[in-house]
Amino acid sequence: MAIKQLTIFVQNKKGAIVSITDILAENNVNLRALSIAETEDFGILRLIVNDDKTAERVLSEQGYLIKTVDVVGVKIGDAPGKLTSALDVLDEADINVEYLYAFMARTEKHAYVVLRVEDNNSAETALEKAGFHLITEADINKL
Repeated sequence: MAIKQLTIFVQNKKGAIVSITDILAENNVNLRALSIAETEDFGILRLIVNDDKTAERVLSEQGYLIKTVDVVGVKIGDAPGKLTSALDVLDEADINVEYLYAFMARTEKHAYVVLRVEDNNSAETALEKAGFHLITEADINKL
């Protein structure tokens, strides 16, 4: 059930992100979630999009270095402590979270969280067993 995340290495300079979003827009690729981590010289842009294959192709054609990785998406209640509940499940299952980021969807009652973990299958099993709803590629495409 993992979802695809594009990891794009970009120079830390004016206009770098807009160049990427322009390319995606021109190719009818819609952003669903994003996260950027930066250093002095470069940034790591992480994207969840509605069409990862097209995004990867068109950005690669423009010279961007891209890596596609499987991540776990989980829907959590939009209330204090709900993220902690999901993280507790993974902690109890001895699953390390490498990073995470959240995004809001078209609902007032839930938030979606993207998790990069050591073992997607174990994380998905633990979260589902604890009653969490996992996000699928189909869910992303509906947003």
